[in-house]
Amino acid sequence: MGEQTLSTRELNRATLARQMLLQRQTIPVPGAIERLVGLQAQLPVSPYVCLWTRLEGFDRDHLASLIEDRSVVKTTLMRATLHLVTADDYVRFRNTLQPMLSSAAGSIAKRRGGDADLEPLLKASEAFIAEKPRTFAEISRMLSELMPDEDVGAMRYAVRMHLPLVQVPIAGGWSFPGNPAFSLAKSWIGRPLSPEDNLPELVLRYLRAFGPASIADIQTWSGIKAKEVVEALKPKLRVYRDERRHELYDLTDSELPPGDIPAPVRFLPEYDNLLLSHNDRSRIIAQEHRARVFLPGLRVRGTILVDGFVAGVWKVEKAKSAATLVVEPFDTLTRRDRDALVDEGEALVRFLETKVKSVKVEFGSLAGLSAQE
Repeated sequence: MGEQTLSTRELNRATLARQMLLQRQTIPVPGAIERLVGLQAQLPVSPYVCLWTRLEGFDRDHLASLIEDRSVVKTTLMRATLHLVTADDYVRFRNTLQPMLSSAAGSIAKRRGGDADLEPLLKASEAFIAEKPRTFAEISRMLSELMPDEDVGAMRYAVRMHLPLVQVPIAGGWSFPGNPAFSLAKSWIGRPLSPEDNLPELVLRYLRAFGPASIADIQTWSGIKAKEVVEALKPKLRVYRDERRHELYDLTDSELPPGDIPAPVRFLPEYDNLLLSHNDRSRIIAQEHRARVFLPGLRVRGTILVDGFVAGVWKVEKAKSAATLVVEPFDTLTRRDRDALVDEGEALVRFLETKVKSVKVEFGSLAGLSAQE
C-alpha cells in the first residue's frame, strides 16, 4: 500500500496545531517551551511574543521569573543560533548538538583565515569566564592579548560554539540586554551536561513540534545530518508523501487535523521558528512572499498569519504616549480578517507597550479590502 499523500493545507494545519496556533493553550510556560523545542531568541522580545500568541493569558512575568530562577536559559543551540530553552532541555541536548556547533566554528575560522590552537584558546576563555560573567567585548580583548596574531573574530566565534555558555539575564524589560554577559552553563545551571547522544530523542521532539517532515526539514531545523538516525527510527514512524512526492515522517500517535479546519489570524514575532524550521516552507509561506520576510543580514520580519499562511508583516511604531501597530498585508484582506487583525493587534500592542495611553492598528499601502465578508 502506498503512503498517504498530504496536501499543503493539511501540512499547514498539522504544523499549526502542533505549534499551538490553531487555538491558544493553557499549558505551563516550561511545557510550552519544551513542546516547541525552544524559542528562537535573536531579539530579546521575540520569545515573549512567541508565547503570547500561543498561550491563553500569558503574562511576561510568567517567562521572566523562569529566566530569573534559571529554569529557562538563553544560549546557542539549533542552527548555531540563539534559543531560549528549559535548563532540562539544555542539559539533555547540548552535547548532542556539539558536532554541528564545532563545524560552524570551523567554517568561520576557514573563511576568516584563522587557525588558532583551540585547546589553549578554550582553556584560557573558560578560566576567564569562570571568574565572573563576561561580555564578548571583554572576551575579545582577552583573546587579542593572548593571541595577538590570530583573527579575533574567529577566536570569539570558536568560544561561542565550543564552550557551553548561557546569557546572564537582567531584571526588567525583556530579560536580556543588547550586550549581555555570558556565564559557564555548568556553574549557572548547576548540573552537568548529558554525555549521551540524544539525537534520536531530538528528532522525535522535532516531529512532534513541526511534523510531518522530511529529512531535509529536520536537517534545516537542527543543522545536523539526520538521515541515519531517521532510517533507524523509521520502523517506529508513520510515512507520508507531500504533493511533490517527497517522503515525510511523523510520530504514529500524532493527529492530522483536516485541511479545512479554521485557522485564526495570528501575529508571529521576528525570527519565529515556524518560518525557519523546514527546508520546504510552502506549508507556511508562499515562495513569492519570501523576499518580503527574509531580509538581508539574515533578518526575519514579524509576520501575520491569515487562514494559516503568512499574509503580511508587522511592526510597532511608538510616539510619546501612543503606540501603533502597522500591518502591511501582501494581498487584499476580507473585512472579517481585517477586523480580526485589529482586535488581535490591539491586544498585542498592549502586551508590548504597557505604559502608553493609546494604541491603534493601521494598515499599510498594500492593505486592500475585499467585499467578501
